[in-house]
Amino acid sequence: MTEAYIADAVRTPVGRRRGSLAEVHGADLGAQVLKNLVLRNNIPDFEYDDIIFGCVDTVGPLAGDIARTCWLAAGLSDQVPGVTIDRQCGSSQQAVHFAAQAIMAGTQDVVVAGGVQTMTQIPISSAMSLAEPLGFTDPYSGSSAWVQRYGSEPLTQFKAAQRIADKWGFSRSDLEVYALESHRRALHAIDNGYFDREILSLNGLSQDETPRQTSLKKMAELDSLFGCEKVTAAVSSQTCDAASAVLIVSEAALKKYNLTPRARIHHMSVRGDDPIWMLTAPISATKYAMKKSGLTLNDIDLVEVNEAFASVVMAWLKEIEYPHDKTNVNGGAIALGHPLGATGTRLMTSLLHELERTRGRYGLQTMCEGGGQANVTIIERI
Repeated sequence: MTEAYIADAVRTPVGRRRGSLAEVHGADLGAQVLKNLVLRNNIPDFEYDDIIFGCVDTVGPLAGDIARTCWLAAGLSDQVPGVTIDRQCGSSQQAVHFAAQAIMAGTQDVVVAGGVQTMTQIPISSAMSLAEPLGFTDPYSGSSAWVQRYGSEPLTQFKAAQRIADKWGFSRSDLEVYALESHRRALHAIDNGYFDREILSLNGLSQDETPRQTSLKKMAELDSLFGCEKVTAAVSSQTCDAASAVLIVSEAALKKYNLTPRARIHHMSVRGDDPIWMLTAPISATKYAMKKSGLTLNDIDLVEVNEAFASVVMAWLKEIEYPHDKTNVNGGAIALGHPLGATGTRLMTSLLHELERTRGRYGLQTMCEGGGQANVTIIERI
């Protein structure tokens, strides 16, 4: 089977909601990372096989196949197609899987996997809210089969995060301690230039503007969200604006374009879990991936688990028994933000660069996704 290699990875800074990237059109945001990848890898733009982008709430400026629009907005060849996919928060991680699978199948040689999200302009759940005048309050309302199987109680990620905290015995203060550490790690990484190589300066912004100088005292003063006593903005991922992309190629493409591979896709899988719990799938998905990959946890040098909520990662750490000091080492979405469709390849871009900085070999990435799902990707630095 043909191997799939990561030749390059780049991302924009993460702009906080109503921040420096708030007015940038989604097509222009994604265009910047695509144009940069093409310019610095010397592959003729018309020889790219496909552009696969993740995006959630594809309405307004994110509608109309934003992957294709980003490529064209970058001024690149109109011969190259694009496709936009939605696996909720794992959309661009799934884009990596689809790109690598195409390479491994031998049907394509040069594919960009990435994602874009402009959450200032298109708030989370915008697509769902458009259906409210029609009487649909969530994707499941109106489905008698769903109600028969799972009940009629509306599902929310906040209730799921609270449920996880309760089951695994985490107090609100426990979650806040974890969240504070996420900010500390992110600020330390920024101060030491750990993100500099992966970030493309844009709109006068050269670093993520989401990490905060905060304190446990400030966190304790925040109101809970939607009646979930342990869930506050402090222990939740930030809404934000960003784009990211990973260039995935075959061995033939490496030789043809004289590229140096930076990593190899070692393992890809995706699993589901109980949709009522919604956010627990990274636990079972990681266990499944370790069985399938032929590796042990001792082989894994670094892990990125998306910080949708503090309780999600804390439960993962407790169940998987993997050290926190090797997980989200430069902070996570609580500090760096969670630009939905762009987060998967943002995490992979950061994971790749941190493996290179620390000379690690294997990195594992996973994230919870709507509907109770989780992707797992293991990359091997070369």
